Order: sequence, then structure tokens, then C-alpha cells
Amino acid sequence: MAVNATTEGRGLAGEDLAAWSAFATVLEWLPAALDAQLTRDSGLTHFEYGVLFALSGARDRTLRMSQLAGYANSTLSRLSRAVARLEGRGWVHRTPDPADGRYTLAILTEAGVDKVAEAGPGHADLVRRLVLDALTSTQVRQLRAISERIASAVRGEPGWSPDNHDR
Repeated sequence: MAVNATTEGRGLAGEDLAAWSAFATVLEWLPAALDAQLTRDSGLTHFEYGVLFALSGARDRTLRMSQLAGYANSTLSRLSRAVARLEGRGWVHRTPDPADGRYTLAILTEAGVDKVAEAGPGHADLVRRLVLDALTSTQVRQLRAISERIASAVRGEPGWSPDNHDR
């Protein structure tokens, strides 16, 4: 006798499948749209912009690479390659942490501050157009709450937020 995956709790159907399909589509389409806009307008990937943005909001525009990797949901290796590219453009500088030389600090340069200021408005406009303007203010609050719950389920923490950012 064939086992029905839906009744066994392993499959998705009905409203669950419709919700997941819509969300999975956003997960695929939105990053590509963000990358395309940032690359076209600023010569940055969305990942690189996120690194610069995180540094721009940090105290002294400085974060340990390990902390930055956590914010970026990145391995240190991937982050190191991205920061090397940003460093080559003069937007980031790396130095050993004077408090503990086992760590490396990433520091946003003045040119990096300028790059974030240049890239930010176009990125914000696209985020508004594709995501926020399509929702009511109540839905925006719900989106945040839903996203935080999903992030916590995935990693046991809510992820980067302006509320928990090192300022």
C-alpha cells in the first residue's frame, strides 16, 4: 500500500504548499533583483553592500571579521574574499584587533562611507518598490515578525537587526 506523504507529515499540500511556493519564489527572485540593481548602479553585489552597510552602522565603523561573518551569514573564507575585494577598492581596511591579536578587524574607510551613501538610495528605492510599497504598514510589521521567527527557527537567533546592531 502506498504511503500518502501529506498524511504522514512529510509533504506539503493546500495552503501550506501555496504559502511555501510563494515564499520560495521570493527567495529566488528578490536576491537576483537586488544584485542586478546594485551591480548596475554601484558596482557592488548585494552581499558586498551588506558588508559595507553593517560596518557603516557599527561603533567606530569597525567589526571583528567573525562578528561580520555572523551578520552576513557567511563563512570567514567567503567574507574574507569579499572584504579583500572591498579593500582593493579602498572601501575597507583590515587590521589585527589590538585587544586580541587572534582576531582581525574590518574598518570602513571614508571612501567606504561615501560608497554606502552613494549605493544606499538606489537600493532603498528598490526595496521600497519591490517589497515595502506592496504592503500595508500592518503587513510590514507582520513581515518583520514573521521574518524574525523564521530566522530564529533557522539559526536560533533573530539575525541582524537595527535594534541589536553594535552602535
